[in-house]
Amino acid sequence: MPELPEMQALAERLEESFVGAALVKIDALGFSSLKTVTPPPEALIGSHLTAVTRRAKYLRFVTDGPVALMLHLSQAGRLDIEIPPKRTKAKGAAVRFHFDDDRAIFVREYGHERKVAWWVLDADDVGPVAGLGPEPDSDEFETLILTSGDKRRIHTLLRDQRTVAGIGRGYVNDALHRAHISPYTTMAKLDPDARRRLVDAVRLTMDEALASERQRRGGLSEAKLGERFRVHNRHGLPCPECETPMRRVSFESHEITYCPTCQTGGKVLADRRMSRLVK
Repeated sequence: MPELPEMQALAERLEESFVGAALVKIDALGFSSLKTVTPPPEALIGSHLTAVTRRAKYLRFVTDGPVALMLHLSQAGRLDIEIPPKRTKAKGAAVRFHFDDDRAIFVREYGHERKVAWWVLDADDVGPVAGLGPEPDSDEFETLILTSGDKRRIHTLLRDQRTVAGIGRGYVNDALHRAHISPYTTMAKLDPDARRRLVDAVRLTMDEALASERQRRGGLSEAKLGERFRVHNRHGLPCPECETPMRRVSFESHEITYCPTCQTGGKVLADRRMSRLVK
C-alpha cells in the first residue's frame, strides 16, 4: 500500500496542481532514497512540469527539459503538498521538491524500512518500470487470466509485479474474495467460469477503489490507508457476504485474509503463525 488506485488518483491531483510550475530546488533528505547517479538531480532544476503519469505503482514527472523524475512510495511512503514549503525534516523524510509557486512536494516514509525511491532519468529512459506485467484494465491482463496455466498460488501470481502490475496484497485479498476463489489455488486449476469471475472481480475492485480515491484531496499523507478495503485486514469480522468470521494466513511480510465459506469450501488454510502458538 499504496497501490494502483491510490497512485493513479494521486497522479491526477498532482498534475492538476503542479503542471506548468518550474522546479527550483531539491532537498534530498534521505540518504538512500535516490537510486540514480546520472543524470544528477540538478539537471531537473529550472525545468517545467508538463505531466504526471503513472505506471503500476510508480509516478513519472514529465518535464520540458531533457530529464524526468520517477517516484515509488513502496509500502509506507507518503506524499504531502506543502503550501508554503516547510523547513522541517520529519522522521522518515526522503525528499522535498520545491516549485516556483511557493509550493513543494514532500515525501516521507513511516516505519523503518526506508524503501521509498526516486530516480532522475533521461527523458526516453523508462527506468524501473521496464519488465513490469500488464495492468488490470488491459487486454493483455484478460488474456493472461483466461489462458494461463501458471502453477503458483494465485495470491502470489497477482502480487508479482512482473506478471500483473499495480495490484498489491490488499486488493488481491478483496478481488479473490469477490470472485469466490481460494488464495491458495492456481491458475492451472481454474475452470473458464472462475477465470471470468476473476477478471471481472479484479477490475471491479480496482475501479471501485479508484472512484473512492478520486474523492481524496491534496496529497497522500495518512499513516494508514486501509479503511476502504472489503476484507483485507478484517480477519475475525463477519464476511460481508455470508457473515462467517473471516480468517487470515500470516507471513513475514504480509497477510492473506479470506472467508472459509465463500472461498475455500469450509477449509481453514494452514497458518504457520497459529501453528507456532499451538505448539
